[in-house]
Amino acid sequence: MTATPRRGTPAPALRSRPPSAPAEVSPARGPRPPPRPFHIRGNRCRLHWLPALRSPLLCSFHHPPLPCPLKDRTESNVRMAMTLEEAPWLGWLLVKALMRFAFMVVNNLVAIPSYICYVIILQPLRVLDSKRFWYIEGIMYKWLLGMVASWGWYAGYTVMEWGEDIKAVSKDEAVMLVNHQATGDVCTLMMCLQDKGLVVAQMMWLMDHIFKYTNFGIVSLVHGDFFIRQGRSYRDQQLLLLKKHLENNYRSRDRKWIVLFPEGGFLRKRRETSQAFAKKNNLPFLTNVTLPRSGATKVILNALVAQQKNGSPAGGDAKELDSKSKGLQWIIDTTIAYPKAEPIDIQTWILGYRKPTVTHVHYRIFPIKDVPLETDDLTTWLYQRFVEKEDLLSHFYETGAFPPSKGHKEAVSREMTLSNLWIFLIQSFAFLSGYMWYNIIQYFYHCLF
Repeated sequence: MTATPRRGTPAPALRSRPPSAPAEVSPARGPRPPPRPFHIRGNRCRLHWLPALRSPLLCSFHHPPLPCPLKDRTESNVRMAMTLEEAPWLGWLLVKALMRFAFMVVNNLVAIPSYICYVIILQPLRVLDSKRFWYIEGIMYKWLLGMVASWGWYAGYTVMEWGEDIKAVSKDEAVMLVNHQATGDVCTLMMCLQDKGLVVAQMMWLMDHIFKYTNFGIVSLVHGDFFIRQGRSYRDQQLLLLKKHLENNYRSRDRKWIVLFPEGGFLRKRRETSQAFAKKNNLPFLTNVTLPRSGATKVILNALVAQQKNGSPAGGDAKELDSKSKGLQWIIDTTIAYPKAEPIDIQTWILGYRKPTVTHVHYRIFPIKDVPLETDDLTTWLYQRFVEKEDLLSHFYETGAFPPSKGHKEAVSREMTLSNLWIFLIQSFAFLSGYMWYNIIQYFYHCLF
């Protein structure tokens, strides 16, 4: 058994020299210096190995300064403490997200099939009184969009409105031109238009064809929304289909408003392409929006703008908002802005894991008589609107507010609110309807089988 040396006494050499052996002398450096003990300098440690150790890696090589583990260990402990403090909050966030997702799934499972069942059972009314049928369908459609809006409302995602009050033209035909940043733009519009009378019930959406294959796709198909396929190879064909769709479904279903995203895609996906196109063609260089495409807008205006006898548009006038003239009357330039330019997507809207956020929406109303219908002039007009959107968004990101309208010294904002009682009533109607249709279908199933 080997005895363990006392603390403070030097350890015996593994392979020591005989006492009579002289110290090694290097022809160039002279005698080898005596061994130095292990010591610490500042926050770094340095090891000096005993010369008696004959390992070539230890006796002929001095290690570079090694980082002291004390500081790293302290930082690691701080990070661990922060993680432990955040653990309850992260756990609650996960539980809340799972609960919200479960409620969304159940909400869709009862509301959408109930909507389909009501539409099927009301088909005789569609034959007898088409206008009343589409009015009832529009009300149910508005309730469904109200349920989607409520998911964000109860997560703290609210809307602040700026600019002109679009309630004044809610009974007239209008087209909304909206900048597009993320999927949350659609949810934001579903929320902020709920208090605009029957606008949501009589609205037609133009959206990407991928939405046709979502859980809400069948509702949009029944309602008469149009799914447009992106891509240069599909462009001409899609514009012809849009023209035919408007002729067959817009006025026959008593539609009033159309929601259009002229950019043709999300900002993050189209910005580089748009900037390259602008640089090549000497067009405005935009960063907060992209250059719009005029094809769908031109088709909508040509199909829906009523012509007077002299050939000029029969649009309304900003001073006569109660105009009873037929046809499309207004263009509503709509700009959506998110704090710090961080848009909300549909996943956030559903799961609610982001902190409460106020989305800002700015409106400007243009009478249709001020909008050119010729292709080149219309394209230039659209470019001007999106250059103005660029300025609006730049001002918002710098100051946190939109600039005042022309003729006003201060910008006025209006907080959009949803009625909790109204949300409770439509959700109750959805769940009671789901329960009713489940029992009806179960009854007939047992009767037949």
